[in-house]
Amino acid sequence: LPGIPKSSDRTMDLGLAEDHFSRPMGSLVASDIEQLKMAIEECKKLILELPEHSERQKDTVVKLIHLRLKLQELKDPEDDEPNLRVLLEHRFSKEKSKSVKQTCDKCSAIIWGLIQTWYTCTGCYYRCHSKCMNLITKPCVRSKVSHQSEYELSICPEIGLDRQDYRCAECRTPISLRGVPTEARQCDYTGQYYCSTCHWNDTAIVPARVIHNWEFESRKVCRSSMRYLALMIPRPVLKLKEINPLLFNFVEELVEIRKLRQDILLMKPYFITCKEAMEARLLLQLQDRQHFVENDDMYSLQDLIDISSGRLSCSLTEIHTTFAKHIKLDCERCQAKGFVCELCKEGDILFPFDSHTSVCHDCSAVFHRDCYYDNSTTCPRCARMTERKQDDFPDVKDA
Repeated sequence: LPGIPKSSDRTMDLGLAEDHFSRPMGSLVASDIEQLKMAIEECKKLILELPEHSERQKDTVVKLIHLRLKLQELKDPEDDEPNLRVLLEHRFSKEKSKSVKQTCDKCSAIIWGLIQTWYTCTGCYYRCHSKCMNLITKPCVRSKVSHQSEYELSICPEIGLDRQDYRCAECRTPISLRGVPTEARQCDYTGQYYCSTCHWNDTAIVPARVIHNWEFESRKVCRSSMRYLALMIPRPVLKLKEINPLLFNFVEELVEIRKLRQDILLMKPYFITCKEAMEARLLLQLQDRQHFVENDDMYSLQDLIDISSGRLSCSLTEIHTTFAKHIKLDCERCQAKGFVCELCKEGDILFPFDSHTSVCHDCSAVFHRDCYYDNSTTCPRCARMTERKQDDFPDVKDA
C-alpha cells in the first residue's frame, strides 16, 4: 500500500532488531527512555496495520510487551532493597517470585514481579510495591488479632454514610452512593462504607450471621476485614452457650459435636497417665483443634463451618472411636481404671464416656444410667467417703 513502509523497514525503524533487553552499561540517560517511547508508539501502529491474528502481528505484540517492560524498568530502576522491612507493625519480606502476578494493596496496580521489587507482610499478607512502602497507613492486622481476639457479633452494624461524613472509614477519601467522586462500598462485617481502594468486593463468611442465623453465605467485606477474618478463623473465641444458647436447640450437629467433645475430655485423663498412649501420641490427632482437649464450650469459626459441612462430625467420630478402642480394648492399664456399677453390681466394666452410663458429680464414680437415676439413695462411693471422714475425725461428727 502506498504511504506504508515495508515491514522490514518498519522493523528497523522500531529498533526491534537492536538489543533493548540487555541491561545497558553505565548510567541511563533520558534519550534511552525517549527512544523506547518512540519505538512503542511505532510498534502500536504496526500492530494495527498487520493482518489480524497473523503470526507477525502476534510477534509484534510480544515485542511491544517487552518494550513496555523495559521502559518501566528504566523509569523505576531496581535498587538494592533490604530483605526485611518493619513498618506499622508489618514485617515485610522481600519477594523472590518473578512469575506470579499480584496486585498492590496500596495503589491497586499490578505488581510486575519481573521488573519491580515488592514485599509481603509475613503477618497479614499485605502486598505492595517497594515504592509504595512509605505511603502505607494501615497497621498490620495480625497485631489487632493478638491484642483483641474477638469478633463483631452484631449483624452488619451500619451507622450510615452521613455519620462517616461521606468519607471512607479507613483512608477518609470522599465517597458517595452515586459513585461520585468514588463509589461507596459497604463491608458486611463492620457495617461501614469504604472506597474502592480499601474495598475490592472480596467475600468472606461473617461470624455474626453464622452465630445468630446459622448462615454461611459469603458476604462482601473490605480488605482489612477480609484479612482479619482470615487470621481469626482458626481461633477458638466463640462461647456459643453464652452468645446464643438457643442455637443448640435448632442445630442437631452442634449437640452431637458437644457430646463428642465432652467424651474426649473424659478420655484425656486416661491418656496422660498411660505410657502406651503417650508413646502413640494419640492426643496429637487433635493438634489442629487443641481447644478440643482443653474445654467443650469454645468454638472457632472454622469449627462451625466444618460442622455445617459435616466434615467435623466425620473426623471427630473417627477420633472418638480410636480413643475408646485404646481404653476399652487395646490397653490393659486403661481397662483397669474402669468402674463396676455399685448399685446393681452387674454388667461389663463401665467408663465415664459410655453412652449408657451416668457419672457422680462429686466423686466421679460411674453407674448404669438406669440404676443411678432409679435409685433414690446417694452415691455409695460418696457415702463411704463421708463415713470414713467421720471415723477419722470423730470430733467433727459430734459437733
